[in-house]
Amino acid sequence: MSVEVSLWPIIATLAAQGAPAAEAPPPPPAADPPATDQSVAASSADQPPVEELTPPPPPVDWQLMVNDDLVTQIIEGRRRPGYTPDLPDQLTQDNVGALRPPPPQAFPGMEDQLPIPDRWRLIESLGVVKERWFDPYHQNTLKGDRPIDRSKVKWLPINGDDWFFVLNAISDTVFEPRTFPIPVGVQTTSRPGSIDVFGKNRSFVLSQTLIGGFALIKGNTAFKPPDVEYRLTLAYNANYVDVPERRVLDVRPSKKSHRFDHFIGVQEAFIDKHLGNDSDRYDFHSIRIGIQPFQSDFRGFLFNDSQLGVRLFGNRDDNRFQYNLAAFWRLEKDTNSGLNDITQTPRDDFIFTGNLYRQDFPFVGLTSQVSVTYNMNREKNDVQIDHNGFPVRPALLGDLRGREYDVTYLGYSADGRIGRINVTASFYAALGEDRNSLFTSKPAKIRAGFAAAELSYDHDWMRFRLSGLYASGDRDPYNNVEGGFDAIFENPIFGGADTSYWIRQTIPFAGGGRVISINGRNGILNSLRSSKEEGQSNFNNPGTVFIGLGGDFDLSPQMRVSVNANHLWFDNTTTLQNLRVEGSIPKDIGWDLSIASIWRPKATQNIVGRLSAAVLLPGKGFKDLFDNQERDKAYVSILANLIVSF
Repeated sequence: MSVEVSLWPIIATLAAQGAPAAEAPPPPPAADPPATDQSVAASSADQPPVEELTPPPPPVDWQLMVNDDLVTQIIEGRRRPGYTPDLPDQLTQDNVGALRPPPPQAFPGMEDQLPIPDRWRLIESLGVVKERWFDPYHQNTLKGDRPIDRSKVKWLPINGDDWFFVLNAISDTVFEPRTFPIPVGVQTTSRPGSIDVFGKNRSFVLSQTLIGGFALIKGNTAFKPPDVEYRLTLAYNANYVDVPERRVLDVRPSKKSHRFDHFIGVQEAFIDKHLGNDSDRYDFHSIRIGIQPFQSDFRGFLFNDSQLGVRLFGNRDDNRFQYNLAAFWRLEKDTNSGLNDITQTPRDDFIFTGNLYRQDFPFVGLTSQVSVTYNMNREKNDVQIDHNGFPVRPALLGDLRGREYDVTYLGYSADGRIGRINVTASFYAALGEDRNSLFTSKPAKIRAGFAAAELSYDHDWMRFRLSGLYASGDRDPYNNVEGGFDAIFENPIFGGADTSYWIRQTIPFAGGGRVISINGRNGILNSLRSSKEEGQSNFNNPGTVFIGLGGDFDLSPQMRVSVNANHLWFDNTTTLQNLRVEGSIPKDIGWDLSIASIWRPKATQNIVGRLSAAVLLPGKGFKDLFDNQERDKAYVSILANLIVSF
């Protein structure tokens, strides 16, 4: 493309405004025939020099040649009477109901920019993508990417064009063969002639969970908290378990040693109301009422559950301060699925908690949290039998009378980095009173402590982890102080999480109490509880000591391999010795070794497959508690898990 421009009118204008003459080149010569060498010489010798003339004033308009076309330009601030510039063609709109934009002349300097009615229809209007209801990867009204078209859902009692609908659907499939010490039933066994305390140790679990939920949200949530949110999430679980001994899955010896069960639980059902903003950066207050998830610290050591409650939360100082004030009334759980059972009366167990987060404190990149959590248990007169017929409250351990307690947890947690080191840590002090100690049948003070930390270092596609945990154990179960630390409802993401054998499996405590476990499923603490879901906290326990090494290796965006080597001990075995009536029990639990591969074929969280294997190599303490005729030298857990999300 060629562009021809006459510069003389511009130069003349500059000269008229007082520009130095030296800066202006002479005007172009007249269009005469070409001169010969002789005529040039004569002109130079015979004629006097021509005086330099001042150019005439510039015209009101001047000509600009663009691609051989004349375009009239108007000098800014001046207009020739009767002259009207050509206007562009009228714009057309395809969006029904959208406002017609004003002409480009209404936006000086922005002629190449046009307003759009909204940002949600822009991509589709450009033809980049077409919405498909089953596609979660692109723009989708069902995933809250575009507002609800009220003309299509007139039955919804909503006003305004800023309502969004969000649909969630998850399929979680688990297949888990494992071995662990299984006690022989008192009345009978599945194999005549088996008289040992422990029977065969092989079993497996097949579990399918379907989670479906939706949220109705009002507000432009791209840059500010929603004005109102209504959310409901249901979970359906079907599970099949096969074990080699009777009276493990059901209290009745006549029942078979395998079981199929299913249940529907309400995991979320709440209303979230935005109370207001305190700054133009959307520092806000909100309140949430109903069944809602809550995690008391970064890794879920103390309380990580979905319970009925009310929560006031918000932030300050451009989100550098965040706070929560919450009260929960604990719901009963289904025995075999662990889901919330709203058909039963809620428990007389209440949780009041408050925490405060501060970013970049005390170091840039590290977030600190201080918290106070009060657990008020009033289940002294409550007798709870689980769905399999086993008593869970009070626990069949020591004094069989009901218990109630008050305990306050003072905590500090940190998460972030210090330089190149990633840091996660939590510290708790448990202070309170147990109204009826299971060893003395008298009130006892609760004085227990907990500390856990994980340090990790990233190098390219590798992360190396060092973990440590300490939960105090009770040193004298017959005094007036209970020193074993126990959580409210733990679900820790720590030390390999549920890939770890010790965290994944429930180890029964046979010989000193019926239906009592040393640790709970998806828990790391040696708490001697009847059930993590339905039982009470127990501060007469042997405590836990844990040290672990691990590594995560991202072989590709789709594949990660994790390895963990953990060693566990009891902090103090005095409680175990009194329950087992043994003179001494070593502290060593053993080595917990695991490896896991995580595969994400789409490099997203929509499809996640995991295959892991873990082995427990028993130490002297574990062998002392669970020695048997077969003298098992190792216990194994294999986990195959597939999660598909929409």
